[in-house]
Amino acid sequence: MAAKKKSGKRTGKKKYGSKASKTVKKVMHEKKQGTLRSGRSKKKVKSRKQAIAIGLSEARAAGAKVPARKKKSSRAKR
Repeated sequence: MAAKKKSGKRTGKKKYGSKASKTVKKVMHEKKQGTLRSGRSKKKVKSRKQAIAIGLSEARAAGAKVPARKKKSSRAKR
């Protein structure tokens, strides 16, 4: 019996919407230019992970399809 060959495309639901992807792409471009600033402190963002987090946060605020933030466990809060 021959095994089925998997196709390159994904099936099912996507986690992130296209609007979220565009927002993150825009934010990453700002980071590369050195113009991306964070929060109230307005410090320059240097971390790639922080830039992505800012992009996803902006996408959430705009109503894009983005999964909810992970909840902290009660143990981590102590």
